[in-house]
Amino acid sequence: MGKALKCDLCDNQATVHLTQILNNKIHKVDLCESCAQAKGVTDPNGFSLAELLIKSVVDEPRAPTENGGTCHSCGYTQKEFRKTGRLGCPSCYEQFGETIQAILGNMHKGTRHCGKVPANVEATLSRREEVTRLEEELRKAVAAERYEEAADFRDRIEALKNAGQTTK
Repeated sequence: MGKALKCDLCDNQATVHLTQILNNKIHKVDLCESCAQAKGVTDPNGFSLAELLIKSVVDEPRAPTENGGTCHSCGYTQKEFRKTGRLGCPSCYEQFGETIQAILGNMHKGTRHCGKVPANVEATLSRREEVTRLEEELRKAVAAERYEEAADFRDRIEALKNAGQTTK
């Protein structure tokens, strides 16, 4: 049996799984029973997934932004953003940053992406760090006229660089 999914809003086991396709993009939300009821998912009149995700943030009282909640570049309003869940231009990210942070915090249990690093990339980064460290040791050994040690560092650096080329 598959791994149990966690609720996107709390740490309970998700029992309600929602999928909505908007503009050819799939949006999925996994909720526990209590969060689903609290968000009104069980309402037979239907709901919008965007409204579900934004509703709790929109309902919170919020101080108006500097220029009344309107983007200085495109004129898109905070009201339009709250209604559609979309932004008008790149400047909107700065203008509505506080609102966006609150929404992302509700949707993803945080606002910082902490994705996985593929194994081959992690190995490459580790190799680069080791090469940098060894190059510093090589410089120190040459400066101190420890040439046998320097030759050892040089060989280790060369071996790490060659190992990186064979995995590509």
